[in-house]
Amino acid sequence: MDNRSDAKIETRTVSLPAEQSRYIDHTVASGRYASVSDVVEAGLIALQEREVAVDLWLREDVLPVYDAMQADPGLGMTADAVIRQLQAHHAARINKASRGD
Repeated sequence: MDNRSDAKIETRTVSLPAEQSRYIDHTVASGRYASVSDVVEAGLIALQEREVAVDLWLREDVLPVYDAMQADPGLGMTADAVIRQLQAHHAARINKASRGD
């Protein structure tokens, strides 16, 4: 994971809760990472990837649904209607299972 030869390295001082500090030490001691810096770098890469994934999900999945709901609020269901639908679905599954279907 060391592409540092191409990148300018900056030294940072951070404060972490003891549990996170122990986790880093354990991860390095296990041999999965060579150094504390490698663990922190991997964590930051994962955070960046998650933020990209969330942004993509918001733009591609959530925003179109939001726009559709704004254009036609009748497409939506109340929370009570969702709960009733889930309860009916659950009851039907229980009945089916009790009949051995």
